Amino acid sequence: MLPFLEGIKKFTSDSTEQSGFRISEWLVFILGVAVLLTSFIFMPSVVTFAFSLALFIAPVWLPILLVSGAWMLWVMWRRSEFIAAQKVILLEIKPPRNLIKTPLAMETFFSGIHLSPGEGTWYVKWIKGGVRPWWSLEIASIEGQVHFFIWTRTFFRPTIEAQLYAQYPGVQIVEALDYTQLISARTDEWSIWGCDFAAAEADPLPIKTYVEYGLDKIQKEPEQTDPLANLIEFMGSMGKGEQMWLQIIIRLHKGEKYNKLNAKGKPYTWRDEAEKLVKEIREATRQPYVDPASGKEVPGFPNPTKGQMEKIAAIERNVTKPAFDVGIRGVYLVKNGTTFRVVNLFSLMNIFKQFSAEGWNGIKTGGGSWMTQFNDYPWEIGTDKLKNKIRTELIQAYRRRQFFHPPFTSGLHPDKAMVMSTEELATIYHIPSRAIETPSLERIQSATSEAPANLPI
Repeated sequence: MLPFLEGIKKFTSDSTEQSGFRISEWLVFILGVAVLLTSFIFMPSVVTFAFSLALFIAPVWLPILLVSGAWMLWVMWRRSEFIAAQKVILLEIKPPRNLIKTPLAMETFFSGIHLSPGEGTWYVKWIKGGVRPWWSLEIASIEGQVHFFIWTRTFFRPTIEAQLYAQYPGVQIVEALDYTQLISARTDEWSIWGCDFAAAEADPLPIKTYVEYGLDKIQKEPEQTDPLANLIEFMGSMGKGEQMWLQIIIRLHKGEKYNKLNAKGKPYTWRDEAEKLVKEIREATRQPYVDPASGKEVPGFPNPTKGQMEKIAAIERNVTKPAFDVGIRGVYLVKNGTTFRVVNLFSLMNIFKQFSAEGWNGIKTGGGSWMTQFNDYPWEIGTDKLKNKIRTELIQAYRRRQFFHPPFTSGLHPDKAMVMSTEELATIYHIPSRAIETPSLERIQSATSEAPANLPI
C-alpha cells in the first residue's frame, strides 16, 4: 500500500465528481514522480538537499511509517480471517395477510439486536481480529415478486427469530437460498447499475419518520399512509428479466465514522454532534443589541422560532434512542435481451424521497459511489472496461454484505456512512401491515403458530 494513496484516491474521486474529468490515482502518482525528476534536472541542489534531509531524519519517520503500515495490514488480515470464519444465513420474512402492526414493533425489534459482542477487550479486537456483528436488512424484487430478508450470522439466528416472533407472532421466518447467488450477474450477461446512499444533512437531524406519518398508533386502514408502500410498489413494477436489490447494512454505533475524541477524551459519537448542532441553532437565534450602559454590542438571549424549537426537540429525541451505523446500497439488474429501463435508475436514486422533508434530513444518492461516478460526458472515453470492473466489485460487495470492513468498506468515502436511530430504521424497513395491498408482495395465507405445550400425548 503506497503512502497517501487513499488521499490521492479521494482527491481524484472528488475531481471526477465536480469537473467530469476522470483522473486515475496512479496518473497523479506518476505525475508527481515526473515533477520530482524535472525538479532534479533544473534544481539539483535543492532536491539533493531535500533528500539528504529526509535521509538524515529517517530514523524518526521511517520506523513510524513501517510500524503503522505493518499494524494496519495485521489488523486487516486478522479481521478478514475472523469475518471469513463466521457462518452466515439468509432468513426470509413472510408476513400474513391479516397483519396489523405499526412500525413501532420493528423499532422494538431493532432495540433487541442493538448488540456488540466480539469487541469486548483489546485482545479480542486487535489481536484476534474480532468485530462486532452487522446485519443486512434486504428487500429484493425478483421479476416483480417482492421479498423481505434478514442476513445474519448463524449464531444470531435464535435471537433474530425470537425478537421477530415476539413482535410479529403471525409471521413465517424460513431459511432462504441466497438470491444473489442464483444468477451469474456477469457483466457480459447482465446490465448492472447501482449506488450507495448517504444522509442529506447531519446524522442527528432525523428523517421524516413513521411518527410524523401518524403510524405510531393503529389507524383505520383507509386513513393509513405508509411511506414504505411507495417503495414496495415501485420494486413490484419490475418485469421479466429485471431484478432490483436493496440492502440496509447496520451495526451498533460506536463513533468510528468521526474517528476522533470528544472533550471528555471518549470516542466522539453522534450525540456529541447533536450537542454541536443544537448549540449552533441556539446561537443563530441570539439577536445582538446595544447595551445602554456600556454602549457596546452584546449578544441577546436565544429567541428560537417555532420551527427551530421543533428541530431542536427532534434532534434531542432522535439521539436518545439506540443508534446504528448504516450503509444503504441499491442495485438494478437487467438480463441481456430485456429492455434496460433508464427511468428505473432515477426511481432508484429517489427511492427514499418520501422520507425527506424541507428543513429536516433525507436519504440521497451518494455522489461518486459505484456507477454514479460516471457522468457519461463525451470526453469520458475508454471507460467501458472500468465500468465493468466497478459493476463486478458492486455485486461482490452486495453478496458479501460488506460496508464497514475491507475490501469493500463502501462505494463512498468512509466518512459518508450514516448513523440512524431505531425509529428511523423502523421507518425505512418494517414488515408491511395489511394496509399495503401490493399484489407482488408475497404473503402467507394465514398466521402460523406452534401447538400449545400442554396438549396430551
